[in-house]
Amino acid sequence: MHSPVVLRILGVLLIMFSGSQAPPLAVSLLFADGAHLAFAAAFAVTLGAGLACWLPVRRNKHELRYRDGFLVVVMFWTVLAAFGAIPLLLAERPAMGLTDALFESMSGLTTTGATVLSGIDDLPHSIRYYRQQLQWLGGMGIIVLAVAVMPMLGIGGMQLYRAETPGPVKDSKLTPRIKESAKTLWYLYLGLTVLCAAGYFAAGMDWFDAIAHSFSTVAIGGFSTHDASLGHFQSPAVAMVAMVFMALAGINFALHFTAVRTRSAGCYLRDSEVRGYLLVLAIAAVVTVTTLAAAGAPDGFSGALLHGMFQVISIGTTTGFTTVDFSLWPSFLPLMLILMGIIGGCAGSTAGGMKVIRVILLFKQGRREMRRLIHPNALMPIKLGAKPIGESILAAVWGFAALYMFSFVLLLLLLSAVGNDLTTALSTVAACLNNLGPALGAAARNYAALSDPSKWLLSFAMLLGRLELFTLLVIFSRSFWRS
Repeated sequence: MHSPVVLRILGVLLIMFSGSQAPPLAVSLLFADGAHLAFAAAFAVTLGAGLACWLPVRRNKHELRYRDGFLVVVMFWTVLAAFGAIPLLLAERPAMGLTDALFESMSGLTTTGATVLSGIDDLPHSIRYYRQQLQWLGGMGIIVLAVAVMPMLGIGGMQLYRAETPGPVKDSKLTPRIKESAKTLWYLYLGLTVLCAAGYFAAGMDWFDAIAHSFSTVAIGGFSTHDASLGHFQSPAVAMVAMVFMALAGINFALHFTAVRTRSAGCYLRDSEVRGYLLVLAIAAVVTVTTLAAAGAPDGFSGALLHGMFQVISIGTTTGFTTVDFSLWPSFLPLMLILMGIIGGCAGSTAGGMKVIRVILLFKQGRREMRRLIHPNALMPIKLGAKPIGESILAAVWGFAALYMFSFVLLLLLLSAVGNDLTTALSTVAACLNNLGPALGAAARNYAALSDPSKWLLSFAMLLGRLELFTLLVIFSRSFWRS
């Protein structure tokens, strides 16, 4: 373990993150909302901490090892959440303690969207903007942004890139060089954000709300500048813009790059994961709309169609926006929607969950095992499209699924042990481990009513889900720390 290298990179990343306090500071001064001192203090503290880490080891030129990359990613996300909580902790409104401030910051950066706040409409504009910005930075992963500037550190960035994006397709790159791949990801991310903001503005939002909600939409975060989320606007046009960009953000960004480069949308339909992703959303939408219509939706079939499709896309992509309180919907719908978040979006997207590609592979493996009972000696390769999937990838998917279930059950037991009822514990673990946000039971409105131990456990679950289990849990293994 090269501690000076890790410390040096962490210092540079903190220095970079300190700059993220400038936009909300500007918003605070523009609206004269009185929160500017909190952001100025956060900037000074974060910059000072970054310099304190970087200056003593700035001349260290050792290469970053693959194992070091995991440590940098985990340290940065935990430290970043702590420093991101500073403005929330120092601002007069909202008056938050350490636990709530850290929970809100972790929820923002991991794009979970779980909140402890109420009365959001009355908060200072800068605080409302800052929450959205946290999600936007966390959406693509600030580590990927840092990889784009790794040449200034004098070391390569692939170790960080792989540690940040652990998954079945983690080694695929958009361009031959990792620096160019990171830049390409952010160009796509920024482009979608601009288009989404323009769409919201055209649908009737003012510029502040349009920009703020474009951040959390493309990041698949779910934070809103209003307590009623997108239901505040009571606008089918706003809902439709949100549905389009939530669905796009839930697709692998490598496919967006291919579509832009080839000027053709054919790559989406040729991709097995996208077809599975769209199929899951379509089936859930049909079930939801049909059930709502049969139960007599207040707005008739048109209301059932709009709200049903919106909530399916929002929850299915792990965004977490709401237009109505779906926890009050009839029958099994609330639980079905929460459990949809376990599947999540596509690998290489900003969505949470297990990812569609893993679910497809698990289904194909299960089907193969049943066929082997009939034909035990047959060779049955598993394919995605026409491409065979290596046994090492299949083993990794099985390992992820096993570790996911173990983590889910353990967190569920711990949440129950600290006093939560089964509905609250089950839904909050599902919501936080999959970076979804909305939950049921005591957390149906927000997470403020939960105890501090519950919030700390759920904060860990958010981080665990954001780093897709392995990246975080590997640092707890004994072999990781052996030289």
